Amino acid sequence: MNAQPRPAVPDLDGARIDTDLVRRLVAEQFPHWARLPVRPVEVGGWDNRTFHLGDEMTARLPSGPGYAAQVAKEQRWLPALGPHLPLEIPVPLAHGAPGVGYPYPWSVYRWIDGQTARAERIADLTRFATDLAAFLRALRASDTTGGPAAGPHSAWRGGPLSTYDTETRLAIETHRDRLPADAVTDIWQTALDASWAGPPVWFHGDVAYGNLLVRDGRLAAVIDFGCCGVGDPACDTVIAWTLLRGPARAAFHDALGLDAATWARGRGWALWKALITLDDPDPAKAAEARHVLGELLAERSRTH
Repeated sequence: MNAQPRPAVPDLDGARIDTDLVRRLVAEQFPHWARLPVRPVEVGGWDNRTFHLGDEMTARLPSGPGYAAQVAKEQRWLPALGPHLPLEIPVPLAHGAPGVGYPYPWSVYRWIDGQTARAERIADLTRFATDLAAFLRALRASDTTGGPAAGPHSAWRGGPLSTYDTETRLAIETHRDRLPADAVTDIWQTALDASWAGPPVWFHGDVAYGNLLVRDGRLAAVIDFGCCGVGDPACDTVIAWTLLRGPARAAFHDALGLDAATWARGRGWALWKALITLDDPDPAKAAEARHVLGELLAERSRTH
């Protein structure tokens, strides 16, 4: 990936998350890496900012207190999960501490080569869908003993959809003049009614194209496990309506082997995110929200 300059992000204590900060943190805590060049990655994120550290590592820094708890979780669980998964995932190499004015823990990972999984980079979307489903099945089959239950660290992914009921219904009312409110409400209520009673399993929590890497047109790696945990896996199906379409979506559905209730809750997670980002100031996010709403409504019309 080619580096591109990105604006520094101020944290609550005034530190700026930029290359200078990363250099100072590395020099203070890992002096054996102090001579390595630091530069932003092409897609550095917002919840966490990521920087190349030399050619074979990355430094990843939470941008606020809400993401800081995810550092220890990834440090603890990624090494345990990785050997059981069919695709590459991040490998922690060092656990950084607050320092030089930066108030949160942070991580150094092994660099994983690849490009984010935009549709034009995927050679065969149906094969991509089944490869992703195989990864998620393996993740769900991993040992959950001691795993972190859904909560604030996962933005309540893996927990009950009802956490976001008030926010979703308010968004429906806010956008009533722009969407078929009754149909959208029906999708949401159906998702709420599709209660989950299965055993807790591992979920990734943010299966989005930006967290899926492709090489030579094939799915090669899954990154950013900050929202992972143990609970309801329905949140991991949202990719079906954001990136997948037609035969690829059907193949993903079939390969996952999920029950109808879990698929319905997945639609609920996709709907919630689309509604709250419909007016996002980032045009790309707003466009994706409109796309997802269209996909969900079209799917509903085919089944009613």
